[in-house]
Amino acid sequence: MTSNLDNFGARLKDLRLRAKLTQQQLGNIVHVSKVSISGYERGERSPDTETLRNLANYFEVSVDYLLNGDNGYSKQRNDSFDLAAKEKDKIETIAAHIDDDVTDEQMDDILNYIDFIKHKHSKKD
Repeated sequence: MTSNLDNFGARLKDLRLRAKLTQQQLGNIVHVSKVSISGYERGERSPDTETLRNLANYFEVSVDYLLNGDNGYSKQRNDSFDLAAKEKDKIETIAAHIDDDVTDEQMDDILNYIDFIKHKHSKKD
């Protein structure tokens, strides 16, 4: 009997859901479209090397874990997923204070800027 985490797409979806991210949010973080994330999760697309590295770095797992399910997932990461959910709540709070006339493109820019600032400050630590 095989596990539902026996393939890349299932592992990616599991990590994304544990982090309480939408496909759009994860796509913004790793600089690909929602359609790409959906395709990866369904096994219809494969990420390029840079995207694979970005996914592994974001989820703090090895590329080997993403591809093969081997030795990359840390149980301690569950605490980080709780923090990710809190960060998502902050983003939603910010978005709630933005006027209704903000376009989808402007909203994507705002979310990308927030992500840029978070990563900029995390590299200083």
